[in-house]
Amino acid sequence: MTGQYVRGLEEIDESQIAVAGGKGAHLGGLSRIGGVRVPTGFCVTTDAFRRVVADAPSLADRLDELSRLDPDDRETIRTLSAEIRRAVEGIGVPDEIAAAITRKLGRLGEHAAYAVRSSATAEDLPTASFAGQQDTYLNVMGPTAVLRHISRCWASLFTERAVIYRVRNGIDHRTVHMAVVVQRMVLPYASGILFTADPVTGNRKVATVDAGFGLGEALVSGLVNPDVFRVRDGEVVAKEIAAKERAVQALRSGGTQEVAIDPRRQGQPALTDAQVVELVRLGRRIEAHFGRPQDIEWCLADDGFQIVQSRPITTLFPIPETEDQDPHVYVSVGHGQMMTDPMKPLGFSMWQLTAMVAMHEAGGRLFVDVTQRLASPASRAALLDAMGKSDPLIRDALETVIERDGFVRSLPDAVPGGPAARGAAAPIETDPAVVTELIERSQESVAALERDIRTKSGPALFDFLLEAFVEHKRVLSDPLSFRALMAGMDATEWLNDRLREWLGEKNAADTLTLSAPDNVTSEMGLALLDVADVIRPYPEVVAFLQGVEGVEDEDFLDELPKLSGGAEARDAIEAYLDRYGMRCVGEIDITRPRWRERPTLLVPALLDNVRNFEPGAAGRRFEEGRQRARKKEQEVLARLRALPDGEQKAAEAKRMIDRVRTFIGYREYPKYDIVSRYFLYKQALLREAERLVRTGVLPVPEDIFYLTFQELGDVVRSHHVDERLVQERKDAFRAHHALMPPRVLTSDGEALTGAYRRDDVPTGALVGLAVSAGTVEGRARVVLDMADADLEAGDILVTAFTDPSWSPLFVGIAGLVTEVGGLMTHGAVIAREYGLPAVVGVEQATRLIRDGQRIRVHGTEGYVEILP
Repeated sequence: MTGQYVRGLEEIDESQIAVAGGKGAHLGGLSRIGGVRVPTGFCVTTDAFRRVVADAPSLADRLDELSRLDPDDRETIRTLSAEIRRAVEGIGVPDEIAAAITRKLGRLGEHAAYAVRSSATAEDLPTASFAGQQDTYLNVMGPTAVLRHISRCWASLFTERAVIYRVRNGIDHRTVHMAVVVQRMVLPYASGILFTADPVTGNRKVATVDAGFGLGEALVSGLVNPDVFRVRDGEVVAKEIAAKERAVQALRSGGTQEVAIDPRRQGQPALTDAQVVELVRLGRRIEAHFGRPQDIEWCLADDGFQIVQSRPITTLFPIPETEDQDPHVYVSVGHGQMMTDPMKPLGFSMWQLTAMVAMHEAGGRLFVDVTQRLASPASRAALLDAMGKSDPLIRDALETVIERDGFVRSLPDAVPGGPAARGAAAPIETDPAVVTELIERSQESVAALERDIRTKSGPALFDFLLEAFVEHKRVLSDPLSFRALMAGMDATEWLNDRLREWLGEKNAADTLTLSAPDNVTSEMGLALLDVADVIRPYPEVVAFLQGVEGVEDEDFLDELPKLSGGAEARDAIEAYLDRYGMRCVGEIDITRPRWRERPTLLVPALLDNVRNFEPGAAGRRFEEGRQRARKKEQEVLARLRALPDGEQKAAEAKRMIDRVRTFIGYREYPKYDIVSRYFLYKQALLREAERLVRTGVLPVPEDIFYLTFQELGDVVRSHHVDERLVQERKDAFRAHHALMPPRVLTSDGEALTGAYRRDDVPTGALVGLAVSAGTVEGRARVVLDMADADLEAGDILVTAFTDPSWSPLFVGIAGLVTEVGGLMTHGAVIAREYGLPAVVGVEQATRLIRDGQRIRVHGTEGYVEILP
């Protein structure tokens, strides 16, 4: 029976986290790798911990109370966790377990020194390391002391930092148990940490070694700066040798102490280059065994290296899977689509099936492989030009990769599948009827989809959807649609370039495009102003909606008619949802809740409009923009006529102004078409999910979001779902939220964000991309979730990214700052449409700008100043 409570490390492997905790399981796995030495020892299993907890029934009530606490309620967490720790330590080690531990110590050496180390079941996991959250005790001597420190390790499961870490990572305290590892102490000459991938850049080909004298506690505690070695392909390629003035050493009587290093040794490297290379070779063996990059703690004693811990590096962004070993360069799709959050499997698989180019998933995000385009000089130039106009940071990151010798191999021009040269499409007349025709085509196709999809279910639905995806892509690839899109963007570029050259004016097209016709996204923002006009006269309705705000009460529309003016309010909201209810934040992910599914998402913006605007604001705003654009056109043409060859310049400019006003609004329509189709796909798939719930295949319909489209089709055909796979996907999706996707990612794992490399901005200013002209000063409102927006007139919206669903907020703000975006992304287009000074692509804007600070947005020059 004692084997239930105490097991030798040689009896454990990495599959036994539930028994030995993360650290114990990994140490057991390490001990099985040939050529890898691990200090001898044993594990006090989680069964022993459960036995102790069972001896204190009051702990269950305290854990229930702990699980209900807000993670920001630090004082209550501190008090309650201290009570739980005292209770656990007070129980001590039961006699049966203590006897088993003592017998193990007798065989290993009763009077030897030991390390007593916590090993929780929620640590050293691929998705959460929990590094440093529980306690370790070094140089513990004698059975009595070992038993006392085992109790302390059990209690350390409830340190304040560990409790808060679990809460923030969504882990239930009652599901986590503690094992304890007891190992013979190693008294090292040197120790440190080995990362088998560069923890800063993510490069899997570069290993980093941190090394210092004595025990590793000196490095972990920050007592000394380590020597740092970088190793690639079996060679030390860089090193920094620190002055190591102090070290931590074991005391003969037990415990540890800080000691001064002999000044003659302080500047000496803790390891030779040969030792570093040998250590990395061991690390690669460990990495291969566990199947992912590792964060490894090591010691160097007289007889060589010993490994005392190995855990996954959880901060690395995953690499898309490939079938070859060739170098690849990937560009983030999310940065172009203004949605860098992770997507659920159904979401990214549907986007892959309906996208016009092949897309690769990693970390719940999608990437396009641009290696072939970079290889040919002609396609490379076209790609860099397009990226530079869309997102200069992506261009800079790509140029960084290109500059590295040999990573991207050069190929001759005319690579098959390369992008067509700009201007290759046939010209298109400046005729509003073209846009009208395109919109009518789209509406007819969507209506046919809506009619036909209603009759499909079961496996036939999935066959139908595969055909629908073909139609989806046919509409997206319509040559006329492409020419209309390019006509608007080319005309914008022409106006900005020529008017800057001829008149010295930057971004003149921003004003010339105000209130352009046929912009479905800007119309959506103005239409919500009209809904506010209907609601504003009815105080009961306004008060009711204020009560609904922030509450997931999706039946509130049915309650409205009971109020004075409520029927009118409901009809106005329903009409808005009929037109725009398929939209939502992060709408490229089909699994995100749509406004039609969760209309409460619109309530905050609607109430802001009621509070901040007067009746008729939508019409006035559109007309004011139209008049400003008309006045700007007259001013520009008059100034041009005064120049040499002025009549010709004015005629060319007039032709381009007409062109941009005809076509620029259509820039938003293809996305509207996509999202309209997505909503119909989603409704059909959810109807199928409800059938699976009724037949007992699924517990809840939303579980289908964690299956790819192909997997869901298989479930519908087989009436069987792998519940473990669904849970793994849920855990992975939660973990993906902690990862920030890079703009550019290489197959070596290197994440590149790019830089602006500008020296023409004030010191301390935040640099970005100028996308909508003008300068505005105001209060920054840092908003990470549209539903949390609380905006006043004159506020400047600061957020990570915006997609079309944010446009209802744009009508009430004075300026825009985002972390993600480009010249022709949706936020930039709508900012110009509404005349809002805007700067996008400002790295870490939501962290560097505090909510409520006064800032100045330089939308023409592309930077943001934080004001005193």
